[in-house]
Amino acid sequence: MPLFDLSDIAVTLIALALAGSLGLLLGRVTIGRVGLGIGGVLFAGIAAGHVAAATGISFDPKVLHFMREFGLILFVYTIGIQVGPSFFKSFGREGLRLNLAAMAIVGLGVAVSVALFFAVGLELPVLVGVMSGAVTNTPGLGAATQVLAETGFGTDAQARTGLGYAMAYPFGIVGILLVMLAIRALFRIDVDAEAADWTRRSGGGPAALPSIDVVVTNPNIDGLRLGEVPGLFGDEVAASRMRSGEEVSVPTRATVVRSGDTLHIVGPAKALAAMKLVLGPEAATPVTTKGSRMTWARLVVTEKRALGVRLRDLALPEGHDVTITRINRAGIELPPRAASRLAFGDIVTVVGLPDDIEVVKMTIGDERSRLDQVQFEAVFVGIVLGIVLGSIPLAIPGLPAPLKLGLAGGPLVAAIGLGRLGHWGPFVWFMPPVANTALRELGIVLFLAVVGISAGDRFVETLLAGPGLAWVGYGILITLVPLATVGLIARALFGFNFLSLAGLLAGSMTDPPALAFATSLHGSAAASVAYVSVYPLVMFLRILAPQLMLLMLVGATG
Repeated sequence: MPLFDLSDIAVTLIALALAGSLGLLLGRVTIGRVGLGIGGVLFAGIAAGHVAAATGISFDPKVLHFMREFGLILFVYTIGIQVGPSFFKSFGREGLRLNLAAMAIVGLGVAVSVALFFAVGLELPVLVGVMSGAVTNTPGLGAATQVLAETGFGTDAQARTGLGYAMAYPFGIVGILLVMLAIRALFRIDVDAEAADWTRRSGGGPAALPSIDVVVTNPNIDGLRLGEVPGLFGDEVAASRMRSGEEVSVPTRATVVRSGDTLHIVGPAKALAAMKLVLGPEAATPVTTKGSRMTWARLVVTEKRALGVRLRDLALPEGHDVTITRINRAGIELPPRAASRLAFGDIVTVVGLPDDIEVVKMTIGDERSRLDQVQFEAVFVGIVLGIVLGSIPLAIPGLPAPLKLGLAGGPLVAAIGLGRLGHWGPFVWFMPPVANTALRELGIVLFLAVVGISAGDRFVETLLAGPGLAWVGYGILITLVPLATVGLIARALFGFNFLSLAGLLAGSMTDPPALAFATSLHGSAAASVAYVSVYPLVMFLRILAPQLMLLMLVGATG
């Protein structure tokens, strides 16, 4: 039935816009600290689909299909660009332990889903929808619907997938919080003590590099050039200031050091402790730039000629009396190794004379306005590469159809790689955080609105008169069993810090509302650090797992 003589396309776009707007407002409503978040769009879409079915309003299926796929691509691509620079770093030291626990949660969730499939005969389209909703992961739902289409399931089956997702989603959010609170009560955890323990173990977090002032007392160093001192400049430690008598200068590799000179050095704590053994004890009086011509500045890397260039090849210390003492990348300070390569958006701290800093600024760029510009040419190229990558079939013995990353996995993997690469030729894969958030939210709003509208005509009937309540129960099992099992084992047997564990549980479900709850338990950064550590790998696994499970079960059932 036409609405005010509008075309089906116009009516469809109006429905999507209303579902997006009302859904975002609904997601902001909280009971205590719990809210639907972006999931509010799904339920606003369900309401729009229900009203449309009751009044005879029709939507253009081609527009719905395009908006769903385009929204999914935008969402996963911007996630990949965001996590790309830190994806591989998340596997180091403590991050490896956290990621192993997160992988266990993902794997156990798949195992529970497969067990339900064989135990209760839950149909595959509903199963993957319930599983995706139970773990609050929308990209996984998108990947699963694509596999359903490629393995012969029609649009009706894909709509039931959305129904299963909607049934399981609300408890997916609540379940994470319940497990956190249960672990806290069961082990009688003192949150303040946990925060203090995390601070002691981590040194206050990974963001800042420490610095010390040392007096040169080692006679073996007297008369050497600083470039010949083991561990300086070419390794993890940089010297940013040097005091000889009353004169303060910028030390370079060619600077000759004498006994009694004082060096201000920057680097990781362990490396600084090692340098004290080489140079001498800490100085009683710090080396400052006060009263001297020296100054310091933070410069943003925006010049394309500096991207990917090693610090040693920039020749800043040798060409000018300037030293780079820190590199801040995405909020984390890195030691300025000689082999370190600069990336777009890096913030480098330099120390030197004002005129020399101005010369270095021309090399680095420091055009801060460029940080607010979206490199759309790189975005479009990245999306093309992601779509192509997602369409490549990977034949795996025993599966009825080749595995494809699809429109969910392809852009995600491509964006992770491109985000890690940083730049190539004229393309720079850097996206301002505000733009990244805006595009990501637009994408997920479009996707969830379409999923809700497609499932809305039968949601109430399925919940009240159909198997909807049983689906809710299955979703509760998929949510609670993995979280509770891994959470209890991690705390009881492996002594995980509670705040880190809370961040791990939220990250294993890629659930921002759960992270907000975890961070509200204490002002410590422990939960946020754990969440960020596991998020990249978990997001990748959550997208891949439903596809593998679907193909394996289709093959097993013939």
